[in-house]
Amino acid sequence: MNYFTKLSIDLANQRNYLDQLFSVYPLIPDSIRDIDETKWNSIETAYNNNDNETLLRSLLELDLFPIKDGYIPYLRKDKKAIDRNPSTVNRICGRIRELGIDKLYERCSEPKETNRQMGPLFRRWIENGTLGIFPVEKEIFHNTAGNAILKGGDTLLKEYAKEYLGYEREDNKGIDFLARFNGKYVIGEAKFISDEGGHQNDQFLDAMTALKTKAKNTNVINIAILDGVLYIHSKRKMYKMTSSSDLPILSALLLRDYLYSL
Repeated sequence: MNYFTKLSIDLANQRNYLDQLFSVYPLIPDSIRDIDETKWNSIETAYNNNDNETLLRSLLELDLFPIKDGYIPYLRKDKKAIDRNPSTVNRICGRIRELGIDKLYERCSEPKETNRQMGPLFRRWIENGTLGIFPVEKEIFHNTAGNAILKGGDTLLKEYAKEYLGYEREDNKGIDFLARFNGKYVIGEAKFISDEGGHQNDQFLDAMTALKTKAKNTNVINIAILDGVLYIHSKRKMYKMTSSSDLPILSALLLRDYLYSL
């Protein structure tokens, strides 16, 4: 087991791990989503007029669809299919009408799920100088040799890693963390794994893929900056994969110690 993985497991099981983790991931629910007044008027009119096609088209214009239905992603990508599939339209709209107009508005304006907020929260934590230095712009990062953290979104970091470090994932996903410490470039994927199963398993496996992606530059180290249920002692797959790996899987709370140990 990697030394910092062991420290992460010990931290999660022996100390006030969640209390400390709140400084990184302050999961306070977002305010409700704003719904454009014109769009809502169109939805309400179609609802009152029993116009299912217009109701469905209008709801598809919103960021959040009010019900879970496996056919919605298809209809988002091919709105012409609404004309060709009246039974599907009526079935979906029947479920929507069961909500009532007030509940419909409530569903469409629900806050974003907390697991969709993690990337920005981690980045904000880094930008607060928690690691002892503040992130710098690309030009400064590239033209200096000392310890530095690259400032920017996941796309900018991904492009820098590809162009200058020869790091490129097959799935072409972005990067959460890119830094240089003691001459080593550190590329990290940061995730909060709140549960097991479904999307959370995908998030965990995504981090494992990033961890094993090789860069052409031999001074690159990949790390997985993970927090959550993967550190709970159990016979479940996540813990087994985490505890049996020699690769650097560590809590964000130990990231500073890891970087300065390089």
